[in-house]
Amino acid sequence: MTVLVRSFAKINLGLRIGALREDRFHELLTVYQTIGLHEVIQVSLGRGRGIEIRCNDPRVPKDESNTCYRIVEKAMQVLKARGRVVVEIEKRLPVQGGLGGASGNAVATLLGLERALKKTLPTAERLRIAAEVGSDLPLFLVGGTVLGEGRGEQVYPLEDLPATACVVVTPEVGVSTPDAFAEWDRKLTLPAASDRMNELGRGLSAWLSEVYSGAPFRRGRAENPLLELVRAGIKNDFEQVVFPEYPELSEGKRALERAGAKYASLSGSGSALYGLFASKEAARAAAGRLRRQGWAAQATVTLTRGQYWRRIFDC
Repeated sequence: MTVLVRSFAKINLGLRIGALREDRFHELLTVYQTIGLHEVIQVSLGRGRGIEIRCNDPRVPKDESNTCYRIVEKAMQVLKARGRVVVEIEKRLPVQGGLGGASGNAVATLLGLERALKKTLPTAERLRIAAEVGSDLPLFLVGGTVLGEGRGEQVYPLEDLPATACVVVTPEVGVSTPDAFAEWDRKLTLPAASDRMNELGRGLSAWLSEVYSGAPFRRGRAENPLLELVRAGIKNDFEQVVFPEYPELSEGKRALERAGAKYASLSGSGSALYGLFASKEAARAAAGRLRRQGWAAQATVTLTRGQYWRRIFDC
């Protein structure tokens, strides 16, 4: 049996890096947001045994280090299932791009495997397996707008917000997340890390309180509440260490702002950048302008939780 699954991308609406923990991970605080850009995963189950990974991008590992391989291995053990599993990954997102490509691929693989096996893992078991494979995986089991804490694997669904037009710029460079964390540790002291976590926490609390109270709409404000994150002072800490190393990424952010983005940021540790726009028309015009300037830019839209789950198997 063969199942096709969409593997959606994510962006980070703000990201604060906290202290290094005893397990060598950092405390993180971020708001994840799924977006319409996606890859396609094909999961095939047949007779025999073993796991095979196929991909159209030679940079993607096809051995036990691949997140799709690891999640299939764990899920098959828990489900006590047998068979040969072949996972084909149609890459459309950059490798080391900060858009959660590998993590989204793994979760899409898990969902496709369940459908192929006609078995379903309990939600808690899904989340446990996902968190064991990688910090970014659990967010793709929620979708929409998601609060991320811990090392990013502790996820809490936030209320669906209106879809927001955005433009994603994908430079050709790849950024190593471990290297970015190491550079952060060299530059920041622990008290400063704690202060910055608290700062974003206060900003997010104020933003969430306003969003859930409905206050922006009662005051007649027409702006999408996602764009109000700008007023909360959100920033991505990785920009402090990634931009000096890759000046073209800093220039990409400025290009998005010049093209009319209401808010622009690095996603994760990069190298992808995104801008939020007031309308789909504005986003399409901006993407065209950026492409004429030589940037690889795509207009898309943020996905609410409902949209995310309705479209996963709509291939």
